Amino acid sequence: MSLLESRSAGVLLHVTSLPGPHGAGDLGAEALRFIDFLAAAGIRTWQVLPLNPPGSGSSPYFALSSFAGNPALVSVEVLGPETPPAVVTGATHRADFAAAQQIRDQALREAFSALDGRSGADLDRFAAEEAWWLDDWALFATLEGQFGAPWQSWPRGLASRDPTTLTSARREFAPEIRFHQFVQFCFARQWGAVRTYAAESRVAVLGDLPIFPALHSSDVWAHQQAFKLDASGNPAVVGGVPPDYFSTTGQRWGTPLYRWDVEAAAGFPYWRARLRRMFQLYDTLRIDHFRGFAAAWEIPADEPTAIHGQWVTGPGRAFFDAVAHQLPPGSIVAEDLGLITPDVVELRDGLRFPGMLVLQFAFDSDATNLYLPHNHAPGAVVYTGTHDNNTTLGWWDEQPAHVRENLASYIGYEPSDPVAALVRAAFMSVARLAVVPMQDLLGLGTEARMNVPGTGEGNWGWRFSWDQLPEGLTGHLRSLLDRYGRATG
Repeated sequence: MSLLESRSAGVLLHVTSLPGPHGAGDLGAEALRFIDFLAAAGIRTWQVLPLNPPGSGSSPYFALSSFAGNPALVSVEVLGPETPPAVVTGATHRADFAAAQQIRDQALREAFSALDGRSGADLDRFAAEEAWWLDDWALFATLEGQFGAPWQSWPRGLASRDPTTLTSARREFAPEIRFHQFVQFCFARQWGAVRTYAAESRVAVLGDLPIFPALHSSDVWAHQQAFKLDASGNPAVVGGVPPDYFSTTGQRWGTPLYRWDVEAAAGFPYWRARLRRMFQLYDTLRIDHFRGFAAAWEIPADEPTAIHGQWVTGPGRAFFDAVAHQLPPGSIVAEDLGLITPDVVELRDGLRFPGMLVLQFAFDSDATNLYLPHNHAPGAVVYTGTHDNNTTLGWWDEQPAHVRENLASYIGYEPSDPVAALVRAAFMSVARLAVVPMQDLLGLGTEARMNVPGTGEGNWGWRFSWDQLPEGLTGHLRSLLDRYGRATG
């Protein structure tokens, strides 16, 4: 069933936000328990953030690879290490990413050293089947461990991917390369088990694809011809967005921009590989910063903020026509928040991709505000907020009087529980899919915010615990979804 074929509901929760004793959430028993919770409540979609190995600031949106799975998501219990893993003590509701990575690395190396003949043969088969992305990732991860970051500082033959030098490196570092293949083998098995359990529970996984990869990534290193880089691999211009709701100086991401003409002439090989991988990992896919296919904000690399830049035309409809056979019907959500111009709307609507409607943006103006429920369209996805927003309670606490008055006037009463009011409004919307962040289902405040755009530290670490679920939450959600025609199962 496609994403918007019938009315349904989803919950936004990143895997690292799951409970667990080893520093951050993972692909073990708690992931299955969360799926049980969704299924019992009649929720059909689990939306996650990118599952790739995070780079700077632990951000899944600046990953070391768009293809590899995050090793820190591997469950050590499922892995079954010989040595019991350490239990991380400290803040219950904050991830300790350093500890999580250390625990998984130790467990994975122990499991790798204990490989038997049958498991080794399974690994060989996996490595051969996934060589189209795994070879580059395993070598990149090995070289990063050997020479550090960024990849532009590696010995010249490695940075420029001289074939003879790469062949020599693959031979010299073969044991470590095989270890990184093994890590991805473990991730694939565990994520595959989670996906299977979700499918049996009638829960689909909505993934997330950032339009631009991080500069220090196996993507850019392995596909340098696709990006605007100089002879040393450094960008003259970088991506971001101009000043907007989230930041008065805009967001300077530092990501390289595409040579769309080069990609188009070659038949978009990098993007074809990316999409192939995404639909291995997810049922449906949200494309982050969809507007970049119409036009991207190009910032000179020496500019410290995103204020000074220019819009540069993207590939538009030609790209999606070229890759159409890789996009199952109803499989794409277009993230179309921020400064959206008519060309972006035309592209989105021409492709019949659902856009995003955020209720936190709805009450600061008049009746023409496109985020107000009476302006919603069925072919859209409505959210109370996203991972970039404050929680709804945190948002409410920051709102001036006129926003509070507008909300009260719109719903017809002064809300004693504004979070519940927005959750109900999302479920009432004519938009066929309504997604609520887990923080809003738990009624949490700013302390549970996932990300503050434009800031590099202190983000992504929120986690929940099962004792935070209000009594009767599952039944209450089921009742709401029944009432508004969204329940399944």
